Formats: sequence, C-alpha cells, structure tokens
Amino acid sequence: MTTVQGQVQGDVGASPGLAVVSRTGRRRRPSGEAPPLPHPINASGWFYLSVLAAIALGWLLLYLGTGTSPFRAVVRADIAVLQQIEALRTDALTAVMLDLHALGSQWVVRVLRWGTLLALIVLRRFRHLAVFLGLTLVVTAGTATSSLVVGRLRPVDVAILGHWDGYSHPSAPVAALGLSLMGVLYTLVPGGRWRNRAKWIAGAPIVALCIARLYLAVDHPSDILVGAVLGMAVPVVAFRLLTPNEIFPVSYRRGRTAHLDIGGARGDAIALALYQQLGLTVVDVQPFHLEGSAGSTPLLLRVSRSSDGEEAQLFGKLYAREHLRSDRWYKLGRAILYGRLEDEGTFSSVRRLVEYEDYLLRVMGDAGLPVPLSYGFVEITPEREYLMVTEFLAGAEELDDAEVDDAVIDSGLAAVRRMWDTGLAHRDIKPANVLVRNGKVMLIDLAFATVRPSPWRQAVDLTNMMLTLALRSSAEQVYERALLLFSPDDIAEALAASRSVTIPSQLRHRLASDGRNLLARFCALAPERAPISIQRWSIRRIGLTLGVVGAVAFAVGLFALSLHTTGLL
Repeated sequence: MTTVQGQVQGDVGASPGLAVVSRTGRRRRPSGEAPPLPHPINASGWFYLSVLAAIALGWLLLYLGTGTSPFRAVVRADIAVLQQIEALRTDALTAVMLDLHALGSQWVVRVLRWGTLLALIVLRRFRHLAVFLGLTLVVTAGTATSSLVVGRLRPVDVAILGHWDGYSHPSAPVAALGLSLMGVLYTLVPGGRWRNRAKWIAGAPIVALCIARLYLAVDHPSDILVGAVLGMAVPVVAFRLLTPNEIFPVSYRRGRTAHLDIGGARGDAIALALYQQLGLTVVDVQPFHLEGSAGSTPLLLRVSRSSDGEEAQLFGKLYAREHLRSDRWYKLGRAILYGRLEDEGTFSSVRRLVEYEDYLLRVMGDAGLPVPLSYGFVEITPEREYLMVTEFLAGAEELDDAEVDDAVIDSGLAAVRRMWDTGLAHRDIKPANVLVRNGKVMLIDLAFATVRPSPWRQAVDLTNMMLTLALRSSAEQVYERALLLFSPDDIAEALAASRSVTIPSQLRHRLASDGRNLLARFCALAPERAPISIQRWSIRRIGLTLGVVGAVAFAVGLFALSLHTTGLL
C-alpha cells in the first residue's frame, strides 16, 4: 500500500516550457484608472439617460404645476403645431394615417411582446427575459400612473380623427410600441453592426406612429415626446446596465450559455490584464474543450516573457458573475436534495470564488496531490470577471482517450487515498476532470473541492473514481486494485453512500450509455452493507424547501400579474 501511495508523490511538476513564465514586470493599476474591461453604457446610453433626466425635470416643472405660465406656454405651442398639421390634411393622406395609426394597437404590441417572450424562452436567455418583463411592467405602470397624475385632456380647437382612450399624457401607444421594439433589438439582435442597422428599421414604425397620431390630433407633440422617451430611453439604459453586451452577448452560435465571448473588448482586456498583473505578453487566446465545462470558460493561453519573447502555454478559466449565480443555485439545490450532509456555503463574490479555487489548488499541491500548478489569477473587471491561470498539462489526455492499465488505475485510486489521508475531497470526479499524463492521473477543476469534508463526501469520491476508471477497464480490475489501498469495508461504505444523485451528470450519462451497470457490479463484489441515507431532514432544509416553493409561487403570480397589467393577457 505504501508503494502505491508513494506513486502519487512527484506527479505534480512544471512542464518543460513553464520556465519562461516570469513574475517580473508587473504593473500596479493606479487609483482611479479604469480596469481592463470596464462596462460603460456608451455614448448613446448617456444620451438617452440625459434625455430621460431632462424629460423628468421638465415634467416636474411643467405638468405638476398645471395652470402655471410655463404649462400654458407648452399647451399653446402644442396646439399651434397641431393646427399647422391640420391645415395639411387631405382625404387620401387621412386614409394612410388611419392605417399607420394601427401600429399603436394592442394587437401589434401583443404580437411583438409575445413573440419576444417565446423566443427568449426557446433561446434560454432568461436574464434578458427577466429584464424585458420587468421593463414592460415598470414602463406600463409608469405610463398609466403619470397619465392619471397629470390628467391631461386630448387636444382642443383641433378636429380629432383617430380613436383614443383615456388621458393624453404621455402617449401610451407610442411608449408601448417603442418598448416592444427596443425589447426586440436588445434581446434578439446581436450587438454591433446588425443592431445598429436594425435600429433604423425599428425607428421607422415608431416615427410613422408618431406622425400619424400628430396628423390625427390624437396626442399633443409633448405627449408623444415623453411617450417616446419612456418607451425608448428607459429600455436602452436598462438593457445597457443590466444586460451589458460584454457580459451577456446576444449570439446565435452554438455552445453553452455559461461560455463567454473572448473576442473584441474582452479579448483585449484579457491580454492587458495578463501583461499588467502577471508580466505576460499574450500571443494567442483560444477556447479550450468548452464541451467539458459548464461553470466557467476554459481557455488555452499562449504567452511570451517580456524579456526574451520565449513562448509557453498556460491554461485559463474565465469566471464571471453569472457563474457565481449558477454556483449559488447549484448549492441551494444540493442543500435541498441532500440536507445536512451537503450543507454548503455560497460565495459572496466572483473574487471569493476564484480565490477559493486558487487556494484549493495550492493546498492540494502542497499535499502532494496530482493537480496543476497555480499561477494565481488576474482581475478583468472588479467583482465581475476574473481569470484563473494554471499550468497547461501538455501531453495529457482525457481519460476517455487514454489507455487505462493497472498503473493508471493505481494512480487514480492513490489520489483518492491521499485526499482521505489529508482531509480533502474533490467533489466532482468525472471523466472530464480526470486526465492521464505519462501513465499518471491528474485531477483538474477544483472549484467544488473542499477541506475537511464529511466522511460521506469522501466516500462518494471513491465511488466516483472507481466508476470513472471502470468505464475504460472493468469493475473487477478496478475493485482488485482498490483493495491495495482501501479495506473491503471502506469500499462497501463508499458504495452504500452512493446514489444516482451523488454521481456527476457527465459520469451518470457515460454509465448509462456503457450499459454494463458498473455500480451494481461493484456492489456485487464488495461486502454487503445497508444503504446510507442521504435524504436527511433538518429545520434548515425544511425552511429552504418551503422558501423555494413560496418564491416560485410568488414569481408565477407576479408573472401573471405583469402579463395582465401590460395587456398581454
């Protein structure tokens, strides 16, 4: 047993090219300087925000002081404009304007909004969906409230030709159409050239509706101006702030939603951060094995040292705030599923998440476990995005592609034995996280690892490692090698503590497609032991479960209320 355990020692070591990685030349970012990837709302966003503020100030000064001189001046100006337009009316033009006036009907708005909602659900852009729903509720409620507060009548001294309903200020149909089209633009149209072109297309029906309502004298010019600002400026600012394109890009490329686009501004920011914070000049950055990762964006970094330009390869994991949210939901689900045995805390920020993984890499490396060497992490955007940098395991193969013999099996089991002896657990052992290099197992992706885990958690690690190795060999071969490091009672305990919910999803799918029922075959080889209960209830677990059920019920009710309030039902 000692001989096999000793094989795990020395598995970790810098690859030959890593000597070029230099810690010199790092630059401290001066106070007040922008981070490598700031998230501004851009010039148009500031323009809309300024217009919104000006309209809000003017509304407070004028319309809340109805009867004052400034208000009467606005009314006179509005009527003068409408009278000038009235003089241009003809029968043919009136027929056209009545048709254009239909752009502001509830049916047009409903088709646009329901189409957007259904498309976002199909595309699984749930953050855009939530923002769009919230904006629809806020703008609709704000328009209705301000209409009642101001209570402005329809234009006088001008013949009204079109249909109208309620008070005139602000123009509810203009606000509704503007909001619907802005929702389509910022949730379904990719940013950049395509969105810029689509803005002109979306602007045409809004301008047409505004002209039609002025021609028909349904609204005052100031009503239409405020309605357009509410329907267009508010959504633009909200989408820029809550769904910035740098973090939540609208894209139709295949891939997991957790993977971030590393081109454009983000790619430049990664290069700048590595140069300033680690003294590395980036030669190339490419996505790396995205299919094996859902909680981060894995990258292959080709870098050079500033002094002599010698190149090396490093591995990077890009974490963003959405990964933190996914981790929180994941741990909440596990706390409800497993109760006391999986009572885990959540990370307070993306920084803490990256710090934790960096810490576990160093702890496991110090314990002699076969894990990559950590070079720390760099800050892309404070509290939003960080890049974890580690050794690139050159020459390593995923377990699915490697030849698994007794030496590889012994190496994998020795890693679990070492974790047992040093009070550690990996918690996510699956084929994608077990690599083979030079006949030795290497463990990667320690984001879920933990120090001083429960005995149950360590037992599950053993089962998952045995199942992972057996996929490329046999249950009998792995069980025989496991007896060199673990007692039969240890193995029986590990198997008794395992269920389908304790097995990572990738490993569970591989076991299902394998067809040999490896878990049952291991149980037949090991001594009999009663299953260990993992569904343990506690006051905390009951509270979490009831809280989640209540939150879901509240969200469904709020969703139904928003649909009713916004006229979608």
